[in-house]
Amino acid sequence: MNSPFKHVLAGLFLLPSLASATSTLEAKDIFDLEYASNIALSPSGEHIVYVRNSNDIMKDTTRKNLWLVDVKSQQQFPLFSDENHYFSPIWSPDGKRIAFLSNVSGSTQIHVHYLEENRTALLSQLQNSVSNLTWSPDGRYLAFSQLIEDKPAVLVRMPEKPKGAKWSDPAIVIDKAYYQADGSGLVKPGYRQIFVLPSEGGTPRQLTNGNYHHGGTLAWRSDSRAIVFSANRIEDWEYQRLESDLYEIDLNGTLTQLTNLPGSEHSPSFSPNGKKLAYLSASNAPNPYRNHKLNIMDWGDKQSRLIAEDFDRSIQDPSWVSNDNLAMSYDDFGMRKLALISTKGKIKDITDKLSGTTLGRPYISGEFSANTSGVMAFTIGSHERPADVAVVTKSNKVIQLTHLNDDLLGHKTLGQVHEIRYPSSFDSKEIQGWYITPPGFDPSKKYPLLIEIHGGPHLSYGPHFSAELQRFAAEGYVVFYDNHRGSSSYGERFAMLLKYKYSSKEDFADHNSGVDAMIKKGFIDEHNLFIAGGSAGGIATAYAIGLTDRFNAAVVVKPVINWLSKVLTADSGLVQIPTQFPGMPWEHVEHYWQRSPMSLVGNVKTPTMLMTGEEDKRTPMAETEQFYQALKLRKIDTVLVKIPGAPHGIAGKPSRMVSKIEHTLAWFEKYKKPNNE
Repeated sequence: MNSPFKHVLAGLFLLPSLASATSTLEAKDIFDLEYASNIALSPSGEHIVYVRNSNDIMKDTTRKNLWLVDVKSQQQFPLFSDENHYFSPIWSPDGKRIAFLSNVSGSTQIHVHYLEENRTALLSQLQNSVSNLTWSPDGRYLAFSQLIEDKPAVLVRMPEKPKGAKWSDPAIVIDKAYYQADGSGLVKPGYRQIFVLPSEGGTPRQLTNGNYHHGGTLAWRSDSRAIVFSANRIEDWEYQRLESDLYEIDLNGTLTQLTNLPGSEHSPSFSPNGKKLAYLSASNAPNPYRNHKLNIMDWGDKQSRLIAEDFDRSIQDPSWVSNDNLAMSYDDFGMRKLALISTKGKIKDITDKLSGTTLGRPYISGEFSANTSGVMAFTIGSHERPADVAVVTKSNKVIQLTHLNDDLLGHKTLGQVHEIRYPSSFDSKEIQGWYITPPGFDPSKKYPLLIEIHGGPHLSYGPHFSAELQRFAAEGYVVFYDNHRGSSSYGERFAMLLKYKYSSKEDFADHNSGVDAMIKKGFIDEHNLFIAGGSAGGIATAYAIGLTDRFNAAVVVKPVINWLSKVLTADSGLVQIPTQFPGMPWEHVEHYWQRSPMSLVGNVKTPTMLMTGEEDKRTPMAETEQFYQALKLRKIDTVLVKIPGAPHGIAGKPSRMVSKIEHTLAWFEKYKKPNNE
């Protein structure tokens, strides 16, 4: 194929704002950060298209533009770069077209760009958002899933409104168990269905039907005449959220069920020759954490076998690179690894540098794209940089192709990240953590310590870029964070140590022991200790200050304070109640109360800032307000910070991230004691 870059459409390329001249990371620098995501490797392995995410300081949004990278020359060019959003790019099987989603027409629609011709077609005029866009192997169709709205429930017929009358909005009647979702509010009545659309334009055709949600990864059969997908088509699916099976639907609408195992089967992918179907599965055991396992189905007889059954990590994104091998990623000790796995279960690690697709806190993240070209593309990151684009060559050499933040961060001195391991005082279990030393760190001096606790709780931090923690370090704090019991990337048993113990004295011991281990290093000012955390970390922080008064001040972000009220008002109760608790709240009041920071509020002496988004449906504002009112009644110094319009992802807009960081710093500075050394 000739190079597509001869005719690339650049559009209007917006230059970033001028970088700060200071030597450390400032609040306003967050607006200039960029990162790569949605990477897609061309079928030949010669080019990569990716989403270049950059913040718009004027609109307080993150722009999503499409860029092309030539793997051989390591040059990149803008494909679509302007004030609109372009995302979810996928290559056609022949590598001559790229399908993507964009709001350039005023609403999010499907587009196809012809590389050689430098022409772009608007393919759809859909009313709702599109997910899982996928080419058919013959290039003739694009499949996708979309919500088809249903009529809302109506119980009464209102009298006819007189002409010109202005009445209040009609009542909203809710009759579903799953009726709200964080970030979108009330769930629109309707069900997600699968469609096919001719890739040269035409009318979308709905394939699936029924009052069920169909979607996830869509895998076309090799003859382009049918699609395999995952769905939960159990009648009471709202109450059986851990179940889903694989189905096949042909272009005539004939539906065939392929799996019927307890638990979830999902993420299907056909081998290059079409003779094998790979997919992931997870148990339906009522546990808060479950490893996802790789399965291979022989397409001829539809018999499946589990691959690498004893591998105690959760497999992600299996992608065929030959008829006998797949690329995959998995999380291990705070790192995300790219690996190969054979159909016989042999695993070979390729790199552990997948990282950088989150900017705020140092969560494990990262993506990859692999095919039969022999090349693999991935997002590469470190504690000093968010995600760039990199490749693994056929000779297993890692080459970084972009350097998106060198213009901003190349002239900054960032805090350095160091690993620490220590035994928990609860049971001597080894806990892995990291700490960031401030720019200009001098080990002979004493520094205030800030412990920041991750959410989940079944997630993981690692030595990855974090704008929030780097800002704390830039202001002179040693920032400590750990992967306490319950964290992922350490196997199923370690994650399950928090079953029915979220939060508890056990995970508190992991955090508190880490603070002790940091003090033993000799450069921590014992009179200036601070604690913060968000979501599950907010719960842990609120719980901790009910057990100790060793911290000068606390910042509790989007917490659960009272589990009895939370699970019955949040959007997550249908999953959370059966997996994280031994039964219904009214049947186990004492257990729910014991897990609640409110049960310890009478002990709290620590000055506390509370911060939550006003539109949070995951940990509703009422949870935060309960703690605020209780602390005020006890005359504990406390302040409530509400973030207007923000859902649970409180730092989802650049200004909100800055606000979260700077409020935290201001609160801690208020309670910092003079360092007499």
